[in-house]
Amino acid sequence: MKTVNHWIGGKTVEGASGNWGPVTDPATGAVTTQVALASVEEVDAAVTAARSAYATWGTSSLAQRTGILFRYRALLDAHRDDIAALITAEHGKVHSDALGEVARGLEIVELACGITTQLKGELSTQVASRVDVSSIRQPLGVVAGITPFNFPAMVPMWMFPLAIACGNTFVLKPSEKDPSAANFLAELASEAGLPDGVLNVVHGDKVAVDALLAHPDVSAVSFVGSTPIARYIHSTASANHKRVQALGGAKNHMLVLPDADLDAAADAAVSAAYGSAGERCMAISAVVAVSSIADELVEKIRERAEKIKIGPGDDPTSEMGPLITKAHRDKVASYVTGAAAQGAKVVLDGTGHTVDGFEDGHWIGLSLLDHVSTDSDAYRDEIFGPVLCVLRAETYEEGVALINASPFGNGTAIFTRDGGAARRFQLEIEAGMVGVNVPIPVPVGYHSFGGWKDSLFGDHHIYGNDGVHFYTRGKVVTTRWPDPSDAPTGVDLGFPRNH
Repeated sequence: MKTVNHWIGGKTVEGASGNWGPVTDPATGAVTTQVALASVEEVDAAVTAARSAYATWGTSSLAQRTGILFRYRALLDAHRDDIAALITAEHGKVHSDALGEVARGLEIVELACGITTQLKGELSTQVASRVDVSSIRQPLGVVAGITPFNFPAMVPMWMFPLAIACGNTFVLKPSEKDPSAANFLAELASEAGLPDGVLNVVHGDKVAVDALLAHPDVSAVSFVGSTPIARYIHSTASANHKRVQALGGAKNHMLVLPDADLDAAADAAVSAAYGSAGERCMAISAVVAVSSIADELVEKIRERAEKIKIGPGDDPTSEMGPLITKAHRDKVASYVTGAAAQGAKVVLDGTGHTVDGFEDGHWIGLSLLDHVSTDSDAYRDEIFGPVLCVLRAETYEEGVALINASPFGNGTAIFTRDGGAARRFQLEIEAGMVGVNVPIPVPVGYHSFGGWKDSLFGDHHIYGNDGVHFYTRGKVVTTRWPDPSDAPTGVDLGFPRNH
């Protein structure tokens, strides 16, 4: 059986805690790998390696950092298929989806390659007689990232490339459900010339997480995951005087107005709801159909959903793979089986889906629920699976009010041909990311990703300008140099004169 160990100080370090976690192939249900689960002492070893590396990396030149990142970007590009294969083997998503994940992660590496312009300071000369003021940004020190199972390569790449480009050193705690991609990313960084200890990977469960949150040498923590855990990460790390960005869960809505292109809206709903088996925080899980178009839209979604081919991720003909674990598959199914009792019409029930030859895999088909009420479990909870809820609204205003009443505010979209309605929507909707005829409005790398309300804990969104600000802190320097012709003026206890 394959074993995944830690990556500390530029090399593989065997797990010493005696605790191991199973890693399953979701397509077969078989345990294929064991992953080391770190003790507090092993987490401390990773932080110690990062702290030691920071002594030189934190003062390294921007030219050195960007040179390494450019080489790293080239290696990632050359190994796209290898990274995607690791993702498919442990997460289950189809290969094309895994390749898309790698591509979106590469965007942030490319952003990090241009960090020289992001870290430029400001200078004001002659703010007073012979006085200049400058503003600079400096790294924090050792920072940590705790990442989810659904994007085992992309989300880590949303964090560590930017952090290390800013001069920090990094400890990554990836999901123990699909750990191999993280180690491979670290190995490629080392091959690109990243000094030992700048990037470390420590695997584990809550023991490792709590050790990072409590460690006095960790200055900041980035997290992506569910809302309950994001809230815990934020409160615990903040109580330990750390800077925190904790991205939580979502219930993303798509508002479809009567004037929308319904074929385009149905295509978008199917892609956004069922892509990556719905295991993504930007999935559309609720369609709000306005006025008379609801029945027609539901039928168009049903027609398309029934044609999606489900199968192993390494089968080129598969369009959707299995869910990550059997327990998660059963939890997702429970929302569908309980929907009718809570007033919904089950248009498609995917709970009985199996794949020939892979009967023990974590399979579930596409489910479509219509006439869903806002007080039902299927609507209130983040299901994180291929289940799409359709709600009805009589007017644009009613639809917006429904969406804004949700405790989540990650992403949302509107489908319409009306520019005035779209403009109102982007101003009135309470969410951090908005799409206009775009179902999954994930920003490009040089803009920042993050939600509102219970979808984000902390002040900073991830990557983009917010990411640079999160991984650095500002300093303002006021300078006065005496002119050779100046005579001593004596002590003055008043405020400096600016005029």
